Amino acid sequence: MRWLNSSVPMGMNRRHFMQHAAGASALLGSSLALGHSLRVHAQEMKRRHKSAILLWMGGGPATIDLWDLKPGAPTGGPFRPISTTGDVQICEHLPRIAKQMHNLSIVRSMSTREADHARGRYYMHTGFVPNPNIEHPGYGSVISHELMRDRDDLEIPPFISIGGASQGPGFLGMAWAPFTVSSTGRIDNLDMRIDDARLAQRMKTLELIETNFIRQNRGSAAVDHMKVLSKTFNLMTSQQMDAFKVELEPQPIRDRYGDTAFGRGCLMARRLVEIGVPFIEVDLGGWDNHQNVHDTLQNQRLPVLDQAMSALVEDLEQRGLLQDTMIIWMGEFGRTPNINANAGRDHWARSWSVVVGGAGIRGGIAVGATDAEGRQVITEPYSAEDLMATVCKGLGISLETTYQSKNGRPMKIANGGKVIQDLLA
Repeated sequence: MRWLNSSVPMGMNRRHFMQHAAGASALLGSSLALGHSLRVHAQEMKRRHKSAILLWMGGGPATIDLWDLKPGAPTGGPFRPISTTGDVQICEHLPRIAKQMHNLSIVRSMSTREADHARGRYYMHTGFVPNPNIEHPGYGSVISHELMRDRDDLEIPPFISIGGASQGPGFLGMAWAPFTVSSTGRIDNLDMRIDDARLAQRMKTLELIETNFIRQNRGSAAVDHMKVLSKTFNLMTSQQMDAFKVELEPQPIRDRYGDTAFGRGCLMARRLVEIGVPFIEVDLGGWDNHQNVHDTLQNQRLPVLDQAMSALVEDLEQRGLLQDTMIIWMGEFGRTPNINANAGRDHWARSWSVVVGGAGIRGGIAVGATDAEGRQVITEPYSAEDLMATVCKGLGISLETTYQSKNGRPMKIANGGKVIQDLLA
C-alpha cells in the first residue's frame, strides 16, 4: 500500500506536504497520460470492499422540514409530506429521493446536547464532546483506519474529503488525515500535468540530489523531505487518480447528478468507492437558516440535494455497490420547531433526524419518533455515539476496538455507543 508506506512523518502537517508537492510538481513539468479507464481498473480489482460516504450538511439542516414533517401543527411549516418507495413519508420537495427511500432509513429520534456549530460538528464527527486535552479522530479517520487492513492495492489516500475540510485524525496520526479536493478534483498546489518520460528522468535526478544531500548529515528534515517527494511521486503517477476526474463520465450520467459542486462531489464519491477508497465525505453547506428557511430550502438546498443524493444511491444500487457502501446523511444538529420572527429556524439539538442506508442497514423505515410538534423525542433517544456504533457495526468493524490516545488513555471506538438495532438488516 504505497500511500501508507510513504506516509507523512509525524510533525509534518498537510500544508507542509502540499508545499513540497507544489515544488516537486513545478520541477516535474506537465501532463501524464494515464492510459486505462477507471472502470477497467475497478473491474481488475474485483472489489468487494466496504466503504462509507458521509454527506455532510454543514450549518444544521431543518430536519423537521425534510424527514419528520408535522403537517397541521403550528411548528409544521408550509411543506407537505409525500409517500416514498419505503414505509416512510418525506418532504414534497425531495421527489427523487422519495424514489430511493427503499434503500434509506431515517432515525427520527436523535437527541444531542451540542447546539453550537463547532462543538456540534466535532461531536457528530467523532462521538465525543470536545476536550482540550484530547483530539479525537473523526469518522473518516476511524473507518479508513479499520477498513484499510485488506487494501494493499490502494495507492491514493484512504480518506477523501470533497468540497470542504473534514474532522482531523486526532491521535491516530497524519496518515489518517482527510485528503481534501474540490468537486472538480483539483488538489491545492499540486499540478498534475506531467509527461511520463520526463517524469521518470527528473525523478532520478531529484533522487540523486536528495540522496547526496542526506549523506551530508543535514538532519532529519532532509530524510523527511525525501519521503514527501516519494509520496508525491506515488500519488501523481497512480492510475487511481482518474477517480477524481468526473469529466470522464458520460454526459448523461453527469446530468443526472446535476451541474453543481455537490452533484460533482457525489459523482466523484461513487468513482472513489469503485476503486476501493474506504471513506469519502462530501460537503453541502448552507443550512444555517435563521432567516427565510422555507424559501431557501425550496429554491436552493433541496433541489441540489434531491438530484445529487438520489443519483448517488441509484448508481450505487445499479452497480452492485450499495450492499457494501454505507451512506450517512447528517449535519451538526437540527433546527427549532418554532419558526422565528425572520421566518427562519434556530439551532436545535434536542430532537432531530439523520438518514442512513446501504451496507448492513435496513431500508425504507423510520426509527424513533418525536411528538406532534417535533419538540421532543418520545421514543428511545439516540446520540452521536449510537449512530457511529451502528455505522461501524454495519461495516463489519468490531465495537470492541480500542485505541490508545497520546496521553495513554484507552479510547473505545464510537465512544462505547449502543447499536440502533432496528436499523440492522
